Amino acid sequence: MKLAIDAMGGDHAPKEIVLGSMDALSEMNDLHITLYGDENKIDQYVTNEKNLDIVHTNEVITADDEPVKAVRRKKNASLVLMAQAVKENKVDACISAGNTGALMSAGLFVVGRITGIERPALSPTLPTIDGKGFLLLDVGANVEAKASHLLQYGLMGSIYTEKVRSIANPTVGLLNVGTEDGKGNELTKKAFTLMKNAPINFIGNVEARDLFDGAADVVVTDGFSGNIALKTIEGTAATMFSLLKETFTSSLKTKIAAGMVKSDLKTLKNKLDYSEYGGAGLFGLAAPVIKAHGSSNRRALYNAIRQASHMVEYNVTETIKETVEKLDGGK
Repeated sequence: MKLAIDAMGGDHAPKEIVLGSMDALSEMNDLHITLYGDENKIDQYVTNEKNLDIVHTNEVITADDEPVKAVRRKKNASLVLMAQAVKENKVDACISAGNTGALMSAGLFVVGRITGIERPALSPTLPTIDGKGFLLLDVGANVEAKASHLLQYGLMGSIYTEKVRSIANPTVGLLNVGTEDGKGNELTKKAFTLMKNAPINFIGNVEARDLFDGAADVVVTDGFSGNIALKTIEGTAATMFSLLKETFTSSLKTKIAAGMVKSDLKTLKNKLDYSEYGGAGLFGLAAPVIKAHGSSNRRALYNAIRQASHMVEYNVTETIKETVEKLDGGK
């Protein structure tokens, strides 16, 4: 198993990226990692050189760069070289915590799409109350979508959830303003009909308020609505913990109470941390591409590595390709 990792992408690069890679190499015997970035900065965090290669480059795509232009002009950027390695079949998959738009552009223009997939989808796994989690796609790879795109999102999400997350016959729901059949705008109405007749376990419409209750294992929506939902979830979680911190530090009594429930609060925080599930997969590309969260620490990066490894091990890309070919052949 060979993975390429952008060591310079993310808020805490290269330290947390390299440390997460070291953790993965120490626990996964069949893993080989190639880190792309400034070798001098990377070396100080390397503790295990076995099954590790470093490709040196000083060029980096920053959060301020315009994605498409950066990918085209910065040919030697760590993120671009990483994607190029995937295209040339030097590695099986790649991971970056850097510029999301640039990674999507590199995925499209360098790695390329699976034949038959019209649009890729950015797909994180988010937490639920029961700890099972659910896959949400698309959360921003495409702001606009057609009903046929949502159908493909449902197919790809179902395959990933079954093979990587080991959920048999996963339920697939369509994010909508109501659960009744016939609800929504023209897009969701058309997508509902297509998904109802597709080879997936489609359970109909689901509402945003029910997502954390595990309304479906896979929730499908367009990138515009999905990105708003994701940012709302992130903001709500951050606000909730900020309010809890403010409450528990407001007096001596609450500080004592905080000390008594400290471990429970930490467990709650971990339960709501979607980085525990890995990164957001960019589904629909010719090889697994994982977008780790920009603020990823070593644990989050380690989980993203495991996620990418499972996608390779369980042939997710090939299964998506075969499923799309069968679907197209049956038209």
